Amino acid sequence: MRIIRKSTEKLLIESFKKEFKKTADEKESIGKRLSFVLTGGPSPKNLYKQLSKLKINWSNIDFFWGDERYVAKNSINSNYYLANKNLLKKIRAKKNNIYSVNTNMKNAKKSAINYSNKIKKYFKSKYIKFSIFLLGMGDDGHIASIFPGDLDAKSNKISRNIIRKDFERITINLKTINKSKKIYVWLNSKKKTNIFNYILKNKNKSIPINCLKKNNITVFSIK
Repeated sequence: MRIIRKSTEKLLIESFKKEFKKTADEKESIGKRLSFVLTGGPSPKNLYKQLSKLKINWSNIDFFWGDERYVAKNSINSNYYLANKNLLKKIRAKKNNIYSVNTNMKNAKKSAINYSNKIKKYFKSKYIKFSIFLLGMGDDGHIASIFPGDLDAKSNKISRNIIRKDFERITINLKTINKSKKIYVWLNSKKKTNIFNYILKNKNKSIPINCLKKNNITVFSIK
């Protein structure tokens, strides 16, 4: 595991931008597309705003979501809405490069199946390996919409629906996340860093953040 520590969110964002640009440029130089899985919640808001200022070939990047709430796309609770407002609109991302979760289906289970099929089609039913998978972390150590007590770590499903008290959700599963070439964990507060360090130290495998494969993780954290 690689950890990048900075004293402020501003400095942390600059480090992330350098890492992201390097990968994006490398992909383009070898004629390969970059598949970028976005995270939700409030923590990446400033990151997305600043990321949009990067001078890279955004048309070579395809966007996915690690999880989504089963709400309308224009809802303030939508992860798509957050990313679209703060990143995608600013870079004028092409519609064909956006692989969002369809939340207009009959139910969240059908939405999850549809999303799995969309991902399979993108990778042409071959080995699914996202270029960069960006993850936040909840105070309970959850990642995407994989919560403690609901790991489903052995599942081979690409995505599944999750029932929660606040919103029903669709999430990419742990096995698929761990196949990613690079996993970036975004911890933009001292509180999140402290929680992460505590969970890591205790090595509790019932906590989702502890179930990520360590060899391809870069953690961006506030000191």
